[in-house]
Amino acid sequence: MIKFQFLKKNLAAFQCFTGLNLAAFYELLPSFEQAYEADLDRRDKERTSKRQRERGGGRNGALSGSENKLLFILFYFKVYPVQEVQGYVFGMGQTQTGEWIHRLTPILNQALGYEKQLPARKAQDIEQVLKMCPDLEFIIDGTERPIRRPKSKKKQEDNYSGKKKRHTVKNNVVTENRTKKVKVLSATVEGKKHDKKLADEQEIPFPKGSKVWQDTGFQGYGPEGVTTYQPMKKPKGKELTTEQKQKNKELSAERIGVEHSIGGVKVFRIVHDTFRNFRDGFDDLVMETACGLHNWCLDFRLTV
Repeated sequence: MIKFQFLKKNLAAFQCFTGLNLAAFYELLPSFEQAYEADLDRRDKERTSKRQRERGGGRNGALSGSENKLLFILFYFKVYPVQEVQGYVFGMGQTQTGEWIHRLTPILNQALGYEKQLPARKAQDIEQVLKMCPDLEFIIDGTERPIRRPKSKKKQEDNYSGKKKRHTVKNNVVTENRTKKVKVLSATVEGKKHDKKLADEQEIPFPKGSKVWQDTGFQGYGPEGVTTYQPMKKPKGKELTTEQKQKNKELSAERIGVEHSIGGVKVFRIVHDTFRNFRDGFDDLVMETACGLHNWCLDFRLTV
């Protein structure tokens, strides 16, 4: 059974199991504790019966202490085992494991929000966040995550990605070119939706004078007052000139940063492996949280 007090002695294993080094873990812990206390306060207000004992009373559970709670949810995000395995590793049953996963995920998300690491989602927040980026240089790209085959025929059609040849959900991400942090995350949508269509629906308010690198999936996308850079497609039945190929190579070298950022997010296997959780909105919550963890890791110059 994994316990924080023992795992912290093996730094390599700790980073492998959580995606964070020990310094990043300790730095996040106070915000996690604050978010956990806020959740307890909310639960107390929603109680319909009077408490029988003081908060914290009773015997200690399998996840005693905030360190073990944070370790539990980070392990789930990083390794993404089935709940039976997660429960076995932390000394609890599958039902209790599922309850803790869905309780602690919003708390982890809130903790990253306290640290201002979450990507912006609403138009007003996006505008403010992008204006604070000094270089005004961004990269936009779409990313897909595999899901289980839906039972509904309609959902099967909507979520089937012709590009990936499987059922997926999709997000667009905007990263800052300089820091490689994920600054903007779109809503989670069905995998069938085109990258450009999703970007048009989101109407990202890029500041005037911004430079945006994009791939050919955003053909025709060009917000007002923004300079876009996109590789040139090979004409049907023709070849690109040497100059055009060289220009495409230069643009690809610039745009590769977003692939590194997405790779950093998908180090957390919960947004890399086939998604198995069915609770409504949970797929969107974990993607936002994984982006926040990636941004948090970058502050500690952590390669994960």
